[in-house]
Amino acid sequence: MPLPAAPGASQEEIRRQNLGAVLRFVHVHGPTSRAELTGRLGLNRSTIGALAADLAAAGLVTEEAEAPTVARRAGRPSLVVSPRSGRVYTYALSIEADRLRAARVGLGGRILDLREIARPPGMPVLDAVAPLAGFLRAMRDSAASGALPPIGGAVAVADTSRDAEGRIRIGATDERLGAALDEALPAGPGFVAGDMADIAALAEHVRGVAAGINDLIYLHGDLGVSAGIITGGRLVAGHRGHGGKVGHMVVNPHGLRCGCGSRGCWETEVGENALLRHAGRAPGDRAAVLEVLGSAAGGEPVARAAVRQVADWLGFGVANLVNVVNPDLVVFGGSLREVYAAGAGEVRRRLDAMALPASREHVQLRAATLGRNAALIGAAELAFEQLLADPLGAGVAG
Repeated sequence: MPLPAAPGASQEEIRRQNLGAVLRFVHVHGPTSRAELTGRLGLNRSTIGALAADLAAAGLVTEEAEAPTVARRAGRPSLVVSPRSGRVYTYALSIEADRLRAARVGLGGRILDLREIARPPGMPVLDAVAPLAGFLRAMRDSAASGALPPIGGAVAVADTSRDAEGRIRIGATDERLGAALDEALPAGPGFVAGDMADIAALAEHVRGVAAGINDLIYLHGDLGVSAGIITGGRLVAGHRGHGGKVGHMVVNPHGLRCGCGSRGCWETEVGENALLRHAGRAPGDRAAVLEVLGSAAGGEPVARAAVRQVADWLGFGVANLVNVVNPDLVVFGGSLREVYAAGAGEVRRRLDAMALPASREHVQLRAATLGRNAALIGAAELAFEQLLADPLGAGVAG
């Protein structure tokens, strides 16, 4: 549904708002008939027709006759409005714990081109700019004829980096990353940077397991643990975007020293290194994480015990978060997706033992569904936001 018009809004402001509602709907839901748009958005047929025609004239959508069916209703067939994915696109980047990834993502969420390379251990975030910029130049050169310049760009960044002594530095380079990308691509779209968990949460909220749910926590695990929190349909980012660092919630005051300087942080009990430690493996070997999870699924006792231990601590932290935020859904992504899948029973048992009844009785626990592409899809959603909010004010040529 389009948002109600602000008091005193002009007809032009209302029109632009409704244009955004129509474009957002086909962006999220794909090709949609004018008749369905009329029903879903609560606008009359003539208004929907005029809005769709304006979006088509701006080069953002196409309109084609609805495919004939045996039971087609009488009268003229409704036109189907579709996003012009191949023509209107954005750049999406992700700087992950072990990979650098870049994609050209079309309107409608379609990944048109995707490139990636391994990220060397310890590589500073800003050193990722040069290879990512190379990917973007290659994608620009290979774009189909008739494609517009990108209408935006965003980058998802793993929530922590480490200095030369191994200490965790949260948000240490985020403010400079967008500027560095802009400098490397002077004719580019202008980049915004966001936390990996926040951006993956946005992706799951728009296109994944959390679609249609407005109060959720997305937990992302790799070398650390962070959360994307959405309440009332809006992302809670915190001061300068550095909220959601739930991995540094202290759960075991007598536990291990964390890289942040504290002791017993949640990520020392549920992170990848915790799983490896309980399984008797060396820390820092990301390939071994999947081996341990696979062995646990196969019934190997040590691996199963390691998963149970980590899953119990995972439920411990989730219970605390559920008591504070009271979400409808908790989503497990990154390496926590596999930990949850392997130890869902332990997570739920700990949650049921600790969380308040008013919070636990309705909350659902789910594994993320968008997989490794969640960060790229979420970055694209972030970059598309200006266009979706004001389709005719984003400078897209017809």
